[in-house]
Amino acid sequence: MTKDRGGFSSKLGVILATAGSAVGLGNIWRFPYITGENGGGAFILLYILIVCFFGIPVAMTEFTIGKTAKANAVQSFKILAPGSKWYIVGVFGVLTAIVILGYYAVVTGWTLEYLFRSAMGDLQGKSVEEYSTLFTDFTNNIERPIIWLCVVVLCSFLVIANGIKNGIEKASKILMPTLFVLLIVLAIRALMLDGSSEGMHFLFYPDFSKLTLNSLLAALGQSFFSMSVGMGCLITYASYFGDDVDIFKTAYSVAIVDTLVAILSAIIIFAAVFSFGMEPGAGPGLVFMTLPNIFQQMSGGIFWAILFYALLFIASITSIISLFEVVIAYICETWEIGRRKSAFITSALVLFLGVLSAFSFNILSDFKISELTFFDLSDFITAKVIMPLGGLAMTFFVGWRMNAEDVKREVTCRGKYTVAFYKIYMFLIRFVAPIGIVAIFVSSLFLGD
Repeated sequence: MTKDRGGFSSKLGVILATAGSAVGLGNIWRFPYITGENGGGAFILLYILIVCFFGIPVAMTEFTIGKTAKANAVQSFKILAPGSKWYIVGVFGVLTAIVILGYYAVVTGWTLEYLFRSAMGDLQGKSVEEYSTLFTDFTNNIERPIIWLCVVVLCSFLVIANGIKNGIEKASKILMPTLFVLLIVLAIRALMLDGSSEGMHFLFYPDFSKLTLNSLLAALGQSFFSMSVGMGCLITYASYFGDDVDIFKTAYSVAIVDTLVAILSAIIIFAAVFSFGMEPGAGPGLVFMTLPNIFQQMSGGIFWAILFYALLFIASITSIISLFEVVIAYICETWEIGRRKSAFITSALVLFLGVLSAFSFNILSDFKISELTFFDLSDFITAKVIMPLGGLAMTFFVGWRMNAEDVKREVTCRGKYTVAFYKIYMFLIRFVAPIGIVAIFVSSLFLGD
């Protein structure tokens, strides 16, 4: 393992970088449409409760592992459980990160395409059907998605190759504040639209009659996946934490940032959707097929479209950087390869998988496994199988296998928090969180979304 791993230089850097790993496309397009499908305000209250009692404790398990071991996702388990097979959990985390990078980088490339088209004015003056056709034609194109994929990977390489302090932390200190500025500006503009009050009533007025068992499962799934649980990101970032970092404070700070981004995004989308009479439960196509129609009807629509797709790109790239780091840390410390060379190897792997994912919409569209294209299969295996099982394994590891004194030291921040706090945490990790994760796993795998 490399001797000088580097680390974050400040607690603010820790929070911003870790929040950046959690904040992604799921906050900006997935959370709003799931909220729309589950009745609005009541779902938000449910989601916040789920984050407090499930999301934060599970995130703390990964922080505990990484901060104690000071190693990559695989080596951490070898250090904390020597001679056992627990390191396999870390191996699957690294593999998950690679596979997710393959298709997530492609989707991030889509945001660049729409950012470019917005700047060129290509999204103006089209019908709803034309926006749908535009998206289909773009994904069916062979060259353009690959070009944007290469741009995304290059941007990630330039950040990640410079290390933790000068790469990830510095980029996070620029990108995360920019993300919030864009969110606030867009939210203010959306609230100024005629009819936006109806969207705010839908969003913040709780109608508990709309909540179902599926709403609970959707909230559980969104909280776990939004906070990057089960793929080694949080273990890897926590391995760079200083000894004085409070993992509970970091976890709830990340949860607050992550939830604020989701709610601000929902404000933007629902204010606009209700103002122009669109369907609040429009689904994933909202970002690329519905919102362009809204932007063209707004005064200064080109400008607001540019800001929105810039926002999407920033949210995406911060998550991609964190996934890159999972793989790079593993390569660096397992084979003692330099960081820049490890970043190059990881970039090549991502490009290879990304090309296969992009081709799933055109020349490889007929190549399917169990009726799933390579793109869909990558998403299914990671989001619905490996990530839930990885999160489950980590709760068992910290709750039952890891040295209790190590866990107590990190959870209580060396005595800062009471023993009662530690006992509540252990109860949540040993019993409550596993039930929630199993519920997500079973429902998503066998019952569908």
